[in-house]
Amino acid sequence: MEVKPLPGFILQFETGAELLISKSIQMETKTQNQKKPALQKELVIDRVLNLPINKVWQAWTEAKSFKKWWGPKDFTCPSSRMEAKVGGKYLNCMRSPNGKEFWSTGVVEEIITEKKLAITDSFSDEKGNIIPASAYGMEGDWPMECHITASFEKMGDKTKMSLRHEGIPPEMHDECRQGWNESLDKLEKNLK
Repeated sequence: MEVKPLPGFILQFETGAELLISKSIQMETKTQNQKKPALQKELVIDRVLNLPINKVWQAWTEAKSFKKWWGPKDFTCPSSRMEAKVGGKYLNCMRSPNGKEFWSTGVVEEIITEKKLAITDSFSDEKGNIIPASAYGMEGDWPMECHITASFEKMGDKTKMSLRHEGIPPEMHDECRQGWNESLDKLEKNLK
C-alpha cells in the first residue's frame, strides 16, 4: 500500500482513505478533592473513511455492524448490545487473539442521527457492572468513566469522522491511538 504525506499531516492511502494525524491535547482537570491540577490526555483522531455516512453511522449504532469492527487488529467482538437513544445503554466485549475478554459499558449522552454520538465509557464485567481498568491489567490512573464523542460529516460518498476519547492516562495514550486506528481500519474494510 503506497502512503504519501500531504500538507497538514494528512496521509492518503491508495484505497482513497485519508488519515489526519492530530496531536494529543493536554487537559487540566480539577476535582474538589484535589489541591493541585491533574493532567489527563485526550485522544483526538480525525479521519476520512471511504464509506457513505449511513454505513459509518450503522457501524457505531447497530450491534450487528459494531461487532464487525470493534477492537484492534486480530481482536474480535463476540458480544454487543446497544440502545441507540439518549439514556440508552451499551455493553460490548472485545476478545484478544489469546482469548482474554475486555468488557465495556456506558450510556448514550447525546445522539444526532448521522451527525454525532456522545457516550460514557467504562470498563465492566460481562454483566455490565463497572470495574476499575486495573482489573484488566491496564496501566495508568484511569477514571471510572471516560467520555467518547464521535462526529460525522458527509463528504460525497465518503465520511469525515472526528473522534475524541477523554480520560486516557498519558502512559496509555499511544496504545489507545493504535487500537482506535486499527479498529477504524477494520470498520472501513469490513463494512464495504
